[in-house]
Amino acid sequence: MPLSNHSQLTTALNQPIKIAILAMGGEGGGVLADWLVTLGEENGYFAQTTSVPGVAQRTGATIYYVELFPVAAGSGGSAPVLALMPTAGDVDIVLASELMEAGRAVQRGFVTPDRTTLIASSHRVFSMGERSAMGDGRVDSGVLIRQSRQAALRFIYFDMARVAEKSGSVISAVLFGALCGAEILPFTRHQFEAAIIKKKVGITPSLQAFSLGLSRAQSEAKSSSAGKMASETPAPNKKSGSHNSRSHNTLSHNNEINALLLHIRQKIPPCIHDIVIEGVRRLIDYQDPAYARLYLDRLQKLIKQAVRQDEPLLGETARHLALWMAYEDTIRVADLKTRVGRFERIKQDMRTRVGQLIEIKDFLHPRMAEICDILPASFGRWLSRPHVINRLLEKLLSRGRVMTTSSIPGYLLLYILAHWRRMRRHTLRFQHETVRIEGWLWRIGVVAKRDPDLALEIAQCQRLIKGYGETHARGLSHFQTLMAIVDHHLHDLSPASLRQLREAALADEQGDQLRACQRRLSLY
Repeated sequence: MPLSNHSQLTTALNQPIKIAILAMGGEGGGVLADWLVTLGEENGYFAQTTSVPGVAQRTGATIYYVELFPVAAGSGGSAPVLALMPTAGDVDIVLASELMEAGRAVQRGFVTPDRTTLIASSHRVFSMGERSAMGDGRVDSGVLIRQSRQAALRFIYFDMARVAEKSGSVISAVLFGALCGAEILPFTRHQFEAAIIKKKVGITPSLQAFSLGLSRAQSEAKSSSAGKMASETPAPNKKSGSHNSRSHNTLSHNNEINALLLHIRQKIPPCIHDIVIEGVRRLIDYQDPAYARLYLDRLQKLIKQAVRQDEPLLGETARHLALWMAYEDTIRVADLKTRVGRFERIKQDMRTRVGQLIEIKDFLHPRMAEICDILPASFGRWLSRPHVINRLLEKLLSRGRVMTTSSIPGYLLLYILAHWRRMRRHTLRFQHETVRIEGWLWRIGVVAKRDPDLALEIAQCQRLIKGYGETHARGLSHFQTLMAIVDHHLHDLSPASLRQLREAALADEQGDQLRACQRRLSLY
């Protein structure tokens, strides 16, 4: 195998080869570090590995650090003193198991354009910050790729999660193969494979994943076309298109659902058919066909109110109305946790063998308000008032609990709660959401007659309402603030001003930027 100038220079100057591995829990980062140590020690190198623990995809990966130093370069055969952790600007190779971790490596200065080869998987596991953002907190994968390419001497990336799944192994084996395929270490393919065999960890699937990773890395290295590399960028929009076509097939199996499809074709403008069909599919899954009919009736009423069929306004209203009507409550959480697909996905992620038993534990911490929300409206309203029973239940719920949802008692409790959705229309939360939704649609309808652009901004304010618990409470508070401003300034509020207020509300959970924007625009 030919060696790069960089690997030859490292050996010639008697300097250690410095490798940083950023991997999340369950991806085999520790095994990958051990393979590298074995690879070095079996082929005439001093080797050392250390790790700095992280908390997986929540705030960052565990960083494993490996240094390899040629034995022949040691003075009198004595062992060199190797570093315990990577230093910014002083890393030869960075291996990242996920695209955001590649970005974090760049941000920390581990990747430099005159020295570092960066090898990363292009798939995404959203970080906690991305998931909990008030607005769309997702980091653009294209930006991460561009920045990584600019920061590194060489940047090799492809979807290693897919390759690992195909081979029945984990990303660490694919990364090891990609490292071999990059041809930057002074070892042959046979020596790499011998390290895997010696460690005796999932030898067959690991070797298969290694081989696929090596071939893919060699292919990426040979390709100089930027267009081909850009094709590895995740493209979620394509998925949504195929999903809509699947929705057509799913929705056409019985007479009741066929009636909904007929209603869409006859009563709904063709420009928003795809969005509306997806909304109907979501609401049938969430509740039932009658609930989807309510969705269509609400849309039909808005269409009649509008002076003209404004496609952006109708499309955004249809999309956000479906999202709002499928609000997250305790019933929905229980429904999702008891689905067969969830258990199959967990088994697949855990890579369990046929007949192997697994135990699933969920931490449940519903707030008092969430319990009241799913009770019949009158009872829920009474229980939410301050009295002895309210305080007692509040105290019991304050600690949360860990429940084994794979056991019969745990699963049965969630199953009963999930089937409580038949009573959802009678719950306190349903009453509250109905009032809020109708008020929001009324504002859109009234404003659309004179200012469709402002009506569009009102429709998009629904982005503030998401999640459950404290996240939902904060978003709802911001939403109500904006709707109060709309009501007070119905005839003089500009679309640009409402857009600025909405973006400020989405920018932080505490509402500091929203209040600052209100002061700047003098809108209260």
